[in-house]
Amino acid sequence: MDSEKKSMIKDALILFVITLVAGLLLGFVYDVTKEPIAQQKAKAKAEACKNVFAEAESFEAVMSEDGPTAYFVTGLDSNVDIDEVMQALDGSGQLLGYVITVTDHEGYGGDIQFSMGVTLDGTLNGISLLSISETAGLGMKAGDVLVPQFADKKVEYFTYTKSGSASDSEIDAISGATITTNAVVNGVNGGLLFFQNVLAGTEGGVINE
Repeated sequence: MDSEKKSMIKDALILFVITLVAGLLLGFVYDVTKEPIAQQKAKAKAEACKNVFAEAESFEAVMSEDGPTAYFVTGLDSNVDIDEVMQALDGSGQLLGYVITVTDHEGYGGDIQFSMGVTLDGTLNGISLLSISETAGLGMKAGDVLVPQFADKKVEYFTYTKSGSASDSEIDAISGATITTNAVVNGVNGGLLFFQNVLAGTEGGVINE
Protein backbone atom coordinates (compact mmCIF):
# COMPACT_ATOMS: atom_id res chain seq x y z
CA MET A 1 0.00 0.00 0.00
CA ASP A 2 2.85 2.36 0.91
CA SER A 3 4.51 1.70 -2.42
CA GLU A 4 1.25 2.47 -4.22
CA LYS A 5 0.91 5.75 -2.33
CA LYS A 6 4.50 6.66 -3.12
CA SER A 7 3.89 5.84 -6.77
CA MET A 8 0.76 7.99 -6.84
CA ILE A 9 2.57 10.90 -5.16
CA LYS A 10 5.46 10.53 -7.58
CA ASP A 11 3.09 10.51 -10.58
CA ALA A 12 1.26 13.55 -9.22
CA LEU A 13 4.53 15.43 -8.75
CA ILE A 14 5.65 14.54 -12.25
CA LEU A 15 2.32 15.71 -13.65
CA PHE A 16 2.58 18.94 -11.63
CA VAL A 17 6.09 19.63 -12.92
CA ILE A 18 5.05 18.94 -16.52
CA THR A 19 2.04 21.25 -16.16
CA LEU A 20 4.18 23.96 -14.56
CA VAL A 21 6.84 23.77 -17.27
CA ALA A 22 4.21 23.78 -20.02
CA GLY A 23 2.56 26.83 -18.48
CA LEU A 24 5.87 28.68 -18.23
CA LEU A 25 6.72 27.80 -21.84
CA LEU A 26 3.33 28.99 -23.07
CA GLY A 27 3.77 32.23 -21.16
CA PHE A 28 7.23 32.71 -22.63
CA VAL A 29 5.98 32.04 -26.18
CA TYR A 30 3.11 34.50 -25.66
CA ASP A 31 5.47 37.22 -24.44
CA VAL A 32 7.83 36.64 -27.37
CA THR A 33 5.11 36.64 -30.04
CA LYS A 34 2.75 39.26 -28.56
CA GLU A 35 4.58 42.30 -29.90
CA PRO A 36 5.25 40.95 -33.44
CA ILE A 37 1.60 39.90 -33.73
CA ALA A 38 0.45 43.36 -32.59
CA GLN A 39 2.81 45.01 -35.07
CA GLN A 40 1.58 42.80 -37.90
CA LYS A 41 -2.04 43.55 -37.00
CA ALA A 42 -1.35 47.29 -36.96
CA LYS A 43 0.44 47.05 -40.31
CA ALA A 44 -2.51 45.16 -41.85
CA LYS A 45 -4.92 47.82 -40.58
CA ALA A 46 -2.77 50.64 -41.93
CA GLU A 47 -2.60 48.96 -45.34
CA ALA A 48 -6.35 48.37 -45.32
CA CYS A 49 -6.96 52.05 -44.54
CA LYS A 50 -4.85 53.14 -47.51
CA ASN A 51 -6.52 50.55 -49.73
CA VAL A 52 -9.97 51.95 -49.06
CA PHE A 53 -9.04 55.63 -48.69
CA ALA A 54 -6.02 56.36 -50.89
CA GLU A 55 -6.71 60.12 -50.85
CA ALA A 56 -6.18 60.38 -47.10
CA GLU A 57 -2.82 61.38 -45.64
CA SER A 58 -3.53 60.17 -42.10
CA PHE A 59 -6.06 58.25 -40.03
CA GLU A 60 -7.24 58.87 -36.48
CA ALA A 61 -9.38 56.52 -34.40
CA VAL A 62 -12.69 57.85 -33.10
CA MET A 63 -13.91 54.43 -32.02
CA SER A 64 -11.44 51.69 -31.24
CA GLU A 65 -11.48 47.98 -30.43
CA ASP A 66 -9.84 48.94 -27.13
CA GLY A 67 -12.16 51.84 -26.39
CA PRO A 68 -15.40 52.01 -24.39
CA THR A 69 -17.58 52.31 -27.50
CA ALA A 70 -16.19 49.22 -29.21
CA TYR A 71 -18.33 46.33 -30.40
CA PHE A 72 -21.27 48.44 -31.54
CA VAL A 73 -24.03 46.25 -32.99
CA THR A 74 -25.75 47.88 -35.94
CA GLY A 75 -29.49 48.19 -36.28
CA LEU A 76 -29.36 45.97 -39.38
CA ASP A 77 -29.07 42.70 -37.48
CA SER A 78 -27.16 41.18 -34.60
CA ASN A 79 -24.76 39.39 -36.94
CA VAL A 80 -22.93 42.59 -37.87
CA ASP A 81 -20.54 44.42 -35.52
CA ILE A 82 -18.73 47.71 -35.98
CA ASP A 83 -15.30 47.13 -34.45
CA GLU A 84 -13.49 50.36 -35.18
CA VAL A 85 -13.95 53.75 -36.85
CA MET A 86 -11.09 55.86 -38.19
CA GLN A 87 -11.28 59.41 -39.49
CA ALA A 88 -9.66 59.78 -42.92
CA LEU A 89 -7.86 63.13 -43.02
CA ASP A 90 -6.15 65.10 -45.78
CA GLY A 91 -2.76 66.78 -45.48
CA SER A 92 -4.22 69.78 -43.65
CA GLY A 93 -6.19 67.67 -41.20
CA GLN A 94 -9.55 68.14 -42.89
CA LEU A 95 -12.03 65.29 -42.61
CA LEU A 96 -12.55 63.39 -45.88
CA GLY A 97 -14.59 60.50 -44.55
CA TYR A 98 -14.22 57.36 -42.49
CA VAL A 99 -12.65 53.91 -42.50
CA ILE A 100 -15.03 51.52 -40.74
CA THR A 101 -13.92 48.07 -39.60
CA VAL A 102 -16.76 45.57 -39.75
CA THR A 103 -17.17 41.95 -38.64
CA ASP A 104 -19.96 39.78 -39.99
CA HIS A 105 -20.60 36.52 -38.12
CA GLU A 106 -22.45 34.76 -40.94
CA GLY A 107 -19.51 33.41 -42.94
CA TYR A 108 -19.51 29.74 -43.87
CA GLY A 109 -16.13 29.30 -42.15
CA GLY A 110 -16.64 31.81 -39.35
CA ASP A 111 -16.30 35.56 -38.93
CA ILE A 112 -15.41 37.76 -41.90
CA GLN A 113 -13.75 41.06 -41.02
CA PHE A 114 -12.98 43.88 -43.41
CA SER A 115 -12.41 47.63 -43.59
CA MET A 116 -14.51 49.91 -45.76
CA GLY A 117 -13.87 53.51 -46.76
CA VAL A 118 -16.83 55.90 -46.94
CA THR A 119 -16.54 59.54 -48.04
CA LEU A 120 -18.56 62.32 -46.43
CA ASP A 121 -21.14 62.20 -49.22
CA GLY A 122 -21.73 58.50 -48.60
CA THR A 123 -19.69 57.11 -51.50
CA LEU A 124 -18.16 53.72 -50.74
CA ASN A 125 -14.54 53.82 -51.95
CA GLY A 126 -14.24 50.07 -51.51
CA ILE A 127 -13.57 47.33 -48.98
CA SER A 128 -10.42 45.50 -47.90
CA LEU A 129 -10.56 42.05 -46.30
CA LEU A 130 -8.76 41.66 -42.97
CA SER A 131 -9.81 38.16 -41.90
CA ILE A 132 -11.62 35.41 -43.79
CA SER A 133 -11.62 31.60 -43.48
CA GLU A 134 -14.02 30.42 -46.14
CA THR A 135 -13.85 27.32 -48.33
CA ALA A 136 -10.88 27.23 -50.71
CA GLY A 137 -11.94 27.69 -54.32
CA LEU A 138 -15.38 28.96 -53.30
CA GLY A 139 -15.83 31.49 -50.50
CA MET A 140 -12.13 32.35 -50.55
CA LYS A 141 -12.76 33.92 -53.96
CA ALA A 142 -14.34 36.85 -52.12
CA GLY A 143 -11.21 38.94 -52.53
CA ASP A 144 -11.21 38.50 -56.30
CA VAL A 145 -14.94 38.36 -57.02
CA LEU A 146 -16.73 40.46 -54.41
CA VAL A 147 -14.26 43.13 -53.28
CA PRO A 148 -13.86 44.88 -56.67
CA GLN A 149 -17.63 45.19 -57.08
CA PHE A 150 -17.98 47.55 -54.10
CA ALA A 151 -15.50 50.14 -55.38
CA ASP A 152 -16.76 53.70 -56.00
CA LYS A 153 -20.44 52.98 -55.37
CA LYS A 154 -22.86 55.52 -53.89
CA VAL A 155 -25.88 53.52 -52.79
CA GLU A 156 -27.80 53.20 -49.54
CA TYR A 157 -28.07 49.42 -49.57
CA PHE A 158 -26.62 46.48 -51.52
CA THR A 159 -28.27 43.25 -52.60
CA TYR A 160 -26.72 40.26 -54.35
CA THR A 161 -27.86 38.46 -57.44
CA LYS A 162 -27.07 35.20 -59.20
CA SER A 163 -28.19 36.39 -62.64
CA GLY A 164 -25.84 39.31 -63.26
CA SER A 165 -25.97 42.76 -61.67
CA ALA A 166 -28.19 45.33 -63.38
CA SER A 167 -27.38 48.33 -61.16
CA ASP A 168 -24.73 49.73 -58.82
CA SER A 169 -26.62 48.37 -55.83
CA GLU A 170 -26.45 44.76 -57.06
CA ILE A 171 -23.47 42.50 -56.40
CA ASP A 172 -22.82 39.37 -58.45
CA ALA A 173 -22.69 36.42 -56.06
CA ILE A 174 -19.75 34.00 -55.97
CA SER A 175 -20.84 30.85 -57.76
CA GLY A 176 -21.35 28.10 -55.19
CA ALA A 177 -20.71 30.44 -52.23
CA THR A 178 -23.97 32.21 -51.50
CA ILE A 179 -23.36 32.14 -47.73
CA THR A 180 -20.06 33.99 -48.11
CA THR A 181 -21.62 36.47 -50.52
CA ASN A 182 -24.49 37.12 -48.14
CA ALA A 183 -22.12 37.66 -45.20
CA VAL A 184 -19.98 40.21 -47.05
CA VAL A 185 -22.99 42.07 -48.47
CA ASN A 186 -24.69 42.17 -45.07
CA GLY A 187 -21.48 43.40 -43.47
CA VAL A 188 -21.14 46.22 -45.99
CA ASN A 189 -24.78 47.17 -45.49
CA GLY A 190 -24.16 47.26 -41.74
CA GLY A 191 -21.24 49.62 -42.24
CA LEU A 192 -23.29 51.87 -44.51
CA LEU A 193 -26.14 51.91 -42.01
CA PHE A 194 -23.74 52.89 -39.25
CA PHE A 195 -22.37 55.70 -41.41
CA GLN A 196 -25.84 56.96 -42.28
CA ASN A 197 -27.25 56.80 -38.75
CA VAL A 198 -24.22 57.63 -36.61
CA LEU A 199 -21.43 59.27 -38.59
CA ALA A 200 -23.11 61.36 -41.28
CA GLY A 201 -23.38 64.96 -40.19
CA THR A 202 -21.44 64.58 -36.93
CA GLU A 203 -19.22 67.48 -35.93
CA GLY A 204 -15.66 66.38 -36.58
CA GLY A 205 -16.65 62.77 -36.43
CA VAL A 206 -17.61 62.76 -32.75
CA ILE A 207 -19.63 59.67 -31.83
CA ASN A 208 -22.18 59.94 -29.06
CA GLU A 209 -23.55 56.74 -27.56
